[in-house]
Amino acid sequence: MDKTWNNKAWFMVLPVLLLVGFSALIPLMTVVNYSVQDTFGNNEFFWAGTAWFEEVLESDRFWDSMGRNLLFSAIILGIEIPLGIFIALNMPRKGWGVPVCLVLMALPLLIPWNVVGTIWQVFGRIDIGLLGYTLAALGFDYNYVSDPFDAWITVIVMDIWHWTSLVVLLCYAGLVSIPDAYYQAAKIDGASRWAIFRYIQLPKMNRVLLIAVLLRFMDSFMIYTEPFVVTGGGPGNTTTFLSIDLVKLAIGEFNLGEAAAMSIIYFLIVLLLSWVFYTVMTSYDAER
Repeated sequence: MDKTWNNKAWFMVLPVLLLVGFSALIPLMTVVNYSVQDTFGNNEFFWAGTAWFEEVLESDRFWDSMGRNLLFSAIILGIEIPLGIFIALNMPRKGWGVPVCLVLMALPLLIPWNVVGTIWQVFGRIDIGLLGYTLAALGFDYNYVSDPFDAWITVIVMDIWHWTSLVVLLCYAGLVSIPDAYYQAAKIDGASRWAIFRYIQLPKMNRVLLIAVLLRFMDSFMIYTEPFVVTGGGPGNTTTFLSIDLVKLAIGEFNLGEAAAMSIIYFLIVLLLSWVFYTVMTSYDAER
C-alpha cells in the first residue's frame, strides 16, 4: 500500500524554519562577511580574503586555547559518562524513591549557567566560601584565583556537579525501558551483575549514551559562562578556553575580522568532532 503524502504538513514547519533563518542564518552570514573583509571605520570595508583565517591558524594563542578545550572536554567525558552510568544503575526503579531521585537529579540542570558560576565563585573563596574555608582549615593551600591547578579542579568539579545529572537522566531513561523479561532470563541463566550490565543494560543504553556523549562534548567544548564567572579565564590564561578567548578578541580588543574567522573555525571544529563522535559510536553499535 502506497503511503499518502500530505504536503500541507510543511506549512507547520515553516514558522520554525523562518525563526531559525532569522536567528541563525542571518547572523552567520554577517560573521562570514566580517571574516573575509577588513574595516577602518565609517562602515567602509575592504576585501581581505583568507588573511584572517591564516592569522588565526598561525597564532599560538589559538592553539593554546584549543589544547585547553580538548583537555577539558576529555576530562569531562572521562568522568561524567562513567559516573552518570554508575548513578543511574543504582537509582531505584520502583517506589517513592523514584520521583525523589529524579527531582534531585534535575535540580542542578534548572540553575542558570551564570548563577552556577556565581555559586561556585563564592563557594570556593577561602574567606567566606564553605569549600575554600574548609580546605584551608584542613591545611590545604587552596586558592583558585592564583593557583592554575586549583582553578582547573574548581572548573572541572563545577561542571561535573552541574551536568552529570543530564547523563544520569538519559541513562536512567534507557534503563527503565528494558523489559523485566530480560532480567528474569538472566537470573535463570545465573548471569552475574557484570554480565547483566555488559550484555543487557549497556546495549540498551547505546542510543541514549550517544546523545549524552554528543551533548556533553558540545557543551563542554563550547563552555563559556561558568569559567568566565569563576576565574575570568585566569589565573593568567590557564582557563582561557576558545569561547573566552573569542570574546576577548571580539569585544576586548575589537578585532572583528580575526574574531569572525576564529568563530567560523570554532564552529567547524565542533561540527567535525561531533560528526566523528557520531560516526564512531554508530559504527560500533552497528557492528555489535
